[in-house]
Amino acid sequence: MPLAPAASLPPAVREPGPMVLVVEDEPGIADILIAYLQRDGLRTCTAADGPAALEVFRRMRPELVLLDIHLPGMDGIDVLKHIRGDGDTPVIMVTALADDVDKLLALRMGADDYVVKPYSPAEVVARVRAVLRRTGGAARAQAQAAAPIRVGRLEIDTQAHIALSRDDGGALQPLPLTLTEFRLLACLAAQPRRCFSRGHLIETCLPESDALDRVIDSHLSKLRRKLQDAGNGELIETVRGVGYRLWPGA
Repeated sequence: MPLAPAASLPPAVREPGPMVLVVEDEPGIADILIAYLQRDGLRTCTAADGPAALEVFRRMRPELVLLDIHLPGMDGIDVLKHIRGDGDTPVIMVTALADDVDKLLALRMGADDYVVKPYSPAEVVARVRAVLRRTGGAARAQAQAAAPIRVGRLEIDTQAHIALSRDDGGALQPLPLTLTEFRLLACLAAQPRRCFSRGHLIETCLPESDALDRVIDSHLSKLRRKLQDAGNGELIETVRGVGYRLWPGA
């Protein structure tokens, strides 16, 4: 499908968005891609060969790279290797219709997606947005997962796998929890005030077990006692006929 003329683009979006590096050695194609990306609210920078792509990438630090495989100076696969050696910046490869080997190699090297020439520039913009959403969501989820959960006096670090409780003097003291108790506390504390059914807690915290409801009740009873002994009061509530919730300030 031939590229549409830039004159047919929709009205410009005012707010600038993430930066996309367009690596394309055909100036006419690069210009139209840049125009479409900019009209969708994305910022752009460009390079026409492999060495220039790496120089612009290191200088501009784009949020995504749109990378043609067939480039002068250094091909796109080698450029992708260097980018992957530098970090996890999303990369969409651009390849010719017959280059199945190149497509597979690019994906194995860590490309996030690929588009095939000839293409619609509007489709390329849609792919760029989809990859940015996906990788941005993953990054946010990873950052959230790494951050300790803080509820009341509790601080739960799921990365270090430790639960701490602040004493009356303000010092954090470790809670002597079993693996299942830690999982239950982390699950409840991640969404305070939400009521979790016993079935959900079994599936989430004891996925390798055939535990019955009363087993969860036993674990939670012991967890409650340890939280109370550490000065946290009745932090875990029973919701009759439904399950359990963690209620700060209870």
